[in-house]
Amino acid sequence: MSDEPLNRRLAAEALGAAFLLATVIGSGVMGSNLSGGNVALALLGNTLPTGAMLVVLILIFGPISGAHFNPVVSVAFVLRRELSWRDAGLYVGAQLLGAMLGVLAAHMMFDLPLLQLSTKLRTGAGQWFAEFVATFGLLLTIFGCVASTPSATPYAVGLYITAAYWFTASTSFANPAVTVARAFSDTFAGIAPASAPAFIVAQFAGMAAAVAVARRFWAAPAAGVPPR
Repeated sequence: MSDEPLNRRLAAEALGAAFLLATVIGSGVMGSNLSGGNVALALLGNTLPTGAMLVVLILIFGPISGAHFNPVVSVAFVLRRELSWRDAGLYVGAQLLGAMLGVLAAHMMFDLPLLQLSTKLRTGAGQWFAEFVATFGLLLTIFGCVASTPSATPYAVGLYITAAYWFTASTSFANPAVTVARAFSDTFAGIAPASAPAFIVAQFAGMAAAVAVARRFWAAPAAGVPPR
């Protein structure tokens, strides 16, 4: 766990999640507006800014909070005994708050109604399995980089999410805070509230599998070592 004061770590998690969601929602709106109805082009316009923003956010906030921005990442580090349950709970609260603020910021920038509920259904076994795979791969990316080349983590995570947007049927949410926040945006990147719970269950299942598999490859750092 980082030596930074808890309030600074929570602020970093909230601000990072806010910028992440502003990017996800805002780039989705921009891509949809400029693509002329070409969904593949709109998705590309959503994908590249999200991957790029993740690199930036992890670089600037990683030394402060570990740059989780994702409840499954925080819980995974609890299971690896690198973060306390108390701090993880506060991290998750900050991530959810920041994510919701990011959605509101995106709506405001594009002159959209601030309060919305998505009508975009994303359901079915393929979508749920895709979220399992997306989250499993994300956590393995993080654990592998932290164990071998920590300085590469921002780039690896950004590249992984960029790829996972395209190789998963769900376009790789891989983040419960992102999932919840996107339910409150009836835009290109939205997800209907009724579809969100199954996505979140699949994400936590993917996280649990990744924690188990990672133990076979990379030992967790000694207690007190912050994830970078």
